[in-house]
Amino acid sequence: MPGKHQHFQEPEVGCCGKYFLFGFNIVFWVLGALFLAIGLWAWSEKGVLSNISALTDLGGLDPVWLFVVVGGVMSVLGFAGCIGALRENTFLLKFFSVFLGLIFFLELATGILAFVFKDWIRDQLNLFINNNVKAYRDDIDLQNLIDFAQEYWSCCGARGPNDWNLNIYFNCTDLNPSRERCGVPFSCCVRDPAEDVLNTQCGYDVRLKLELEQQGFIHTKGCVGQFEKWLQDNLIVVAGGFVGIALLQIFGICLAQNLVSDIKAVKANWIKYDDGYKLLK
Repeated sequence: MPGKHQHFQEPEVGCCGKYFLFGFNIVFWVLGALFLAIGLWAWSEKGVLSNISALTDLGGLDPVWLFVVVGGVMSVLGFAGCIGALRENTFLLKFFSVFLGLIFFLELATGILAFVFKDWIRDQLNLFINNNVKAYRDDIDLQNLIDFAQEYWSCCGARGPNDWNLNIYFNCTDLNPSRERCGVPFSCCVRDPAEDVLNTQCGYDVRLKLELEQQGFIHTKGCVGQFEKWLQDNLIVVAGGFVGIALLQIFGICLAQNLVSDIKAVKANWIKYDDGYKLLK
């Protein structure tokens, strides 16, 4: 019978691609939810959730934003890909593909613009770091982030130690009553390998010394220059990481679009079979 023959020849949704996409996205979804939960927990600990205006009061970057934004995007993408694959929902799968595609093209455009407008990016990075230097004591998470960056890249300030004049606790004005006046944070200090206990006062009054004397106590290179040097030294690793992420995104888009095509083919075949079956009746 023609109807039965058409029924047995109908295409099927590939289980391998479907469950691979489901498994990949459920991990993505869980990680995103974890990032988001950590961000919201950090905000609740700082009282931000009970006082939303605190988000705009901070002059610098609140690192918790990274957890909230990255966690939110990962959760949305993971949900769409996971449920879309499991329930064979073409709308969610298309949303997943388009959203992932937009992220991919934004990353690509950012990379191209950063390469073309290197000087402008450098100026913006200087401005960004100096804004965060001003807010160093305003937020403990921001303080820890700056300390980590200065220790990791062996640097101090955006262009050098004198950038700490922008901070009300470290500036060298006569009106500054702080004990940290004309100093820098401990993360600028040159660490002694034999020192077991961290000396958090090692940067006190250090900028009262001559520049050549300062080099024996603190790092005098700026973080922007040190970051650029680190990028050049690790160019292959950084480029490999970006290429790997890009390929993963392209693979996810292709997998989702292939699943959408399979689902549409199966649905189209069902319609043909049902119509044929009704005619036979």
